[in-house]
Amino acid sequence: MLIAIGFIVVIFSVFGGFAMAGGALGPLWQPFEVLMIGGAGVGAFIAANNGKGIKATFNVAKKLKATTKYNKNVYMELMSVLYKILNKMRRDGMLAVERDIEEPMESPIFQEHPLVLEDDMIRDFITDYLRLMISGNMNPQELDELMLHEIESFETEAHVPADAIAKVGDAMPAFGIVAAVLGVVKALSSADASPDVMGEMIAHALIGTFLGILLGYGFINPIASRVERQVAEAMKALQCVRVTLLASMGGYAPQLAVEFGRKALDTVERPSFNELEDHVRGNKPAES
Repeated sequence: MLIAIGFIVVIFSVFGGFAMAGGALGPLWQPFEVLMIGGAGVGAFIAANNGKGIKATFNVAKKLKATTKYNKNVYMELMSVLYKILNKMRRDGMLAVERDIEEPMESPIFQEHPLVLEDDMIRDFITDYLRLMISGNMNPQELDELMLHEIESFETEAHVPADAIAKVGDAMPAFGIVAAVLGVVKALSSADASPDVMGEMIAHALIGTFLGILLGYGFINPIASRVERQVAEAMKALQCVRVTLLASMGGYAPQLAVEFGRKALDTVERPSFNELEDHVRGNKPAES
């Protein structure tokens, strides 16, 4: 929704302002300019990326719909899941959560929190490292290094589409100049035309520069920035899990371990201590 609102504001501000200043919108529609600029951008994108990068970029489209995927509600649900699992481990022993880990889709704990259950990345991250914890063969330092390495790998892979989109956005003004130069060449090749016709042809040529800049900085680069924000939000969720699990391995009670995880969140989305405590205590640990 926010992306659509932003694009509408851009369109109405640019074209609305132009029309209010007395400009005619009709001459701005130059389909061949759009073909040159858009086609060059698509071609450059294909040439600059391999199949994996292209596929990852197109998969971003469906993720952009969830502009508030990782918000305070998701983080509170995430910490509730962690609290319940850690509390069950502390109360009934580490092996008591083995079924929850091996079959999270059937786990009463995960089923109570569908926002976490339906997020494959976070769900798998939790279950994978809980599985290593209950194996009893890893110390906290080793587990921390492994989690950091996996988070870094997630982040690097997730930045591929953002980087690909940003590079296309940065190239749009240059492709606009290319289209404008070609338009000027076409105009100058008709030097015997009347001044009115020549002026119209040059005006049409300059639209290429306008379209390239507008597409690049008004539409494509904002999408890349939005993808970057979503990557950062997802990584923050993984860091929350990491810190919570390490605190638990350090001997802290589940409530304190979750507090460690809360501190890892950004202040904008971080629930207060009382909010988290009320939320956790209001949802008693599920029994298997």
